[in-house]
Amino acid sequence: MDDLTSFDGDEDAALRYAIALSLQDSNNASSEKPIELSSDEDNEDLDNGPKYPPITKDSKNMSIKQPPKDAPLASQQPAPTVPDSFAALGLDRKKMEEERLARLGKRKAPEPELEGQGPRQRPKLDVESSVMVATKGKPHNLPYPKGIVKKTWATGFPRKDDIKIEEVLQKDELELAVISSFQWDEEWMFSKINCAKTKIVCVAFASSKAQQEEMKANVPKGMAIRFCFPPMMQTGNMHSKLQLLKYPQYLRVVIPTGNFVPYDWGETGVIENMVFLIDLPRIRDQKSQSSNQLGPFGEELRYFLEAQGLEESLLRSLANYDFTEANRYRFVHTIGSSHVGDKWQRTGYCGLGRAVASLGLQTTEDIEIDFMASSLGSVNMDLVSAIYYAAQGDNGMKEYETRTTKGSKNKTPTNVRPHLEDKFRIYFPSHDTVARSRGGINAAGTICVQSKWWDSATFPRALIRDAQSVRSGLLMHSKLMMVRHSKKSKPSAAYAYVGSANLSESAWGRLTKERGTGNPKLTCRNWECGVIVPIPLQDSSNNLPQSDVSDFSNSIPVPMKIPGEAYGASKSKRPWLFLEN
Repeated sequence: MDDLTSFDGDEDAALRYAIALSLQDSNNASSEKPIELSSDEDNEDLDNGPKYPPITKDSKNMSIKQPPKDAPLASQQPAPTVPDSFAALGLDRKKMEEERLARLGKRKAPEPELEGQGPRQRPKLDVESSVMVATKGKPHNLPYPKGIVKKTWATGFPRKDDIKIEEVLQKDELELAVISSFQWDEEWMFSKINCAKTKIVCVAFASSKAQQEEMKANVPKGMAIRFCFPPMMQTGNMHSKLQLLKYPQYLRVVIPTGNFVPYDWGETGVIENMVFLIDLPRIRDQKSQSSNQLGPFGEELRYFLEAQGLEESLLRSLANYDFTEANRYRFVHTIGSSHVGDKWQRTGYCGLGRAVASLGLQTTEDIEIDFMASSLGSVNMDLVSAIYYAAQGDNGMKEYETRTTKGSKNKTPTNVRPHLEDKFRIYFPSHDTVARSRGGINAAGTICVQSKWWDSATFPRALIRDAQSVRSGLLMHSKLMMVRHSKKSKPSAAYAYVGSANLSESAWGRLTKERGTGNPKLTCRNWECGVIVPIPLQDSSNNLPQSDVSDFSNSIPVPMKIPGEAYGASKSKRPWLFLEN
């Protein structure tokens, strides 16, 4: 396979395959079973950290350096390098792109990996207030007890309502970090986490058992780093960015839109991301722990972690924390697998609809969706309609029945779909927006769509808007969906999704019939996760609550200009095409 055509139009899956080739792994099939993380003791959990047999290797030439505080713009500095000792985890994106382009017969000069983060609007979910939790007679501060959405800091911009990776990790207190990512920079990670005192579990992709062992063996000596390798489809990504950070008195659940790399956390100042955080207090009373109910948020979090293959003792220890405040939200996910029985309703876009309904946000009325994506696959109206109905609270069957019970195979892609041009806006940057950004065309390595998809007759170009940041010059690696009601005739709720999922079938799945039984089957390629954030509504002049864009800005830091400039159905305005630049 020497092009990207064999992935059913899915850019994420194609990128994963390119990474596998760049690592020169001869076995492109992913592991079929979750790894069993063995333990030496029976009491391993989030309080003690997982204890696995030591897997270390001397690192002779490794230099771990703290990035400079005032790093220059990415266009002025070289790409981060990946040390040999841990390269299998680092996933050298620069080398991967060079080798991929060479395989495609293209000529391209080396480009730095440029992504940064930036934010700064006022998130009010947590009212920026902390609470004091009494533990052993001493009060302890919980920074985000009710949950909050922030943008990430970006160098070159004044600090305001944003957050740095150091503020997320709080390494002086951090005891255990379970970190997921699609891309890694391990040298940077070592500079942000005190590996001498903090145990780390990396939830990562490996294309084979051999690569798993290589990654384990390349852990520098003395560092308590272990791995979890989720079971993978033949084509798909471990795209989730979830972090579980354990401190003496609380557990922090972090759901970023960016990866564990410096440019996704603002240190090059060219790309911005978003992050959801909530701090869950430790339950000290053992009787209370035994009767603790995780609730809808915690149960789905546990379900997702169990599917990834994290050890049972760690999963059980979630009950040591109070999830009460988290249950105003919903944890939504995509599990890379085929799902039958009743499992198909818990994940992908079917799980999204289930979560919306569980919050009482379901509706049969028209809604409006603003969907910010950094990657677009071979999008068609099937996928758009599936997301639209799920956002109304449907479990996936409405789009499936519409797709399979009416018309012939030759029907046009829109003749049985709702008219969505004024209801569903998809934000993706144009070539001009990227070229004029702070980092220029070198800064858009993870923003991608292909011309063959864009120019397809089935691609919904009429729904696409130019994605421009409210902070001039920044590109956006954020994944955000904002949902509100179209009609103003009655009170209507609104909510936002913040997470890792782009607009692609791999990220959200596709519902079909299972052979033999005819029962529903949801197939998802990727691992993704995110959070649904209900948006409090403001009173209008007639005292009737109405959902509007301003409601979102009062609760989350909306990154893009809305409604954005439409591309239109013509081909005159072109998107950023990373394969052609």
